[in-house]
Amino acid sequence: MANTDEYDYRLPSERIAQFPLHNRIDARLMVVDRQAGSIEHQHVRDLPDLLRPEDVLVINDTRVIPAKLVGYRQTTGGRWHGLFLESDEHNLWRILCKTRGKLQPGDEIVLQDLEMRDAFSLRMVAKMPGGEWIVQPQDQDEDVLPFDLLQRVGRVPLPHYIRHGQMVEADRQTYQTVYAKRPGSVAAPTAGLHLTDELLRQLGDRGLEICRVTLHVGMGTFRPIATATLDEHIMHTEWCEVSRDAARRIAERRESGGRVVAVGTTSVRVLESAAASKGVLSAWKGETDLFIRPPYRFKVVDSLMTNFHLPRSTLLVMVRTFGGDQLMRRAYQEAIEQEYRFFSYGDAMLIV
Repeated sequence: MANTDEYDYRLPSERIAQFPLHNRIDARLMVVDRQAGSIEHQHVRDLPDLLRPEDVLVINDTRVIPAKLVGYRQTTGGRWHGLFLESDEHNLWRILCKTRGKLQPGDEIVLQDLEMRDAFSLRMVAKMPGGEWIVQPQDQDEDVLPFDLLQRVGRVPLPHYIRHGQMVEADRQTYQTVYAKRPGSVAAPTAGLHLTDELLRQLGDRGLEICRVTLHVGMGTFRPIATATLDEHIMHTEWCEVSRDAARRIAERRESGGRVVAVGTTSVRVLESAAASKGVLSAWKGETDLFIRPPYRFKVVDSLMTNFHLPRSTLLVMVRTFGGDQLMRRAYQEAIEQEYRFFSYGDAMLIV
């Protein structure tokens, strides 16, 4: 039974990247070879030389929604902050929020746009047992989609360790992958932030297959493991999908000797969830609560490109399960010593 303390480490605050590099592909790329036990230092732009023509690159095409909400209480004028989580067919939203004083069902919140102008109101409907609220937008056309309303008032929900969550206008582009398509995430699949259209074209020209899957990243991705052991941790759920076409193309490449190279831990979670029931990859969609931890055996993924993750996070546990505990400990220590940039806007690692 693994203790959570084993997944803690000390990181100097100056190693946490606050802004992305101007050119995404200039990020450093630590290449870790599990079989050789070796560590090399490259750059993301070197990927075409590091991957094989027969490989398949799997990317997560989720799109970050502007889920961070700002406004004030209509009755008192007190400041209010919220985070959109999801909506249903009745145009009810599920959110997290905080404000001074106690909210009651029926209270109204005036949401403000990026220029701090009043936009529209939310009516507080019901508080859920976990502290979340069900709310309903007021005076809005029923045909208007929630994502359209969020475009009017939402901010990019940056992690707390990036400028204390305070966005700048550039984050609307930089905290989004170039291939983002399906709206639904409250955090970016950050390994994919390093890829550019030109780099993807180069990989395709080399012969690599590029396949899309989807996992909508939830707030649980930021929560540290609070339990003493990994087995006690209750894993958060996230919606994901592997299409029939993607499953077929990935399987064909693997059967012909190519490696399945997952871009990001989110892509790993999709692929391994889709293979959980039958032991082989097949088309699948739904909510997954898969927690990849020792002694998990990977069924689909052969190689992983990922960023450097927070201490005591489920993502760090996954990476150490995939890369090998001692080798990953050494890789992280070397990354700190070599002054790599950590977390969402930081550098990357390729585990082969």
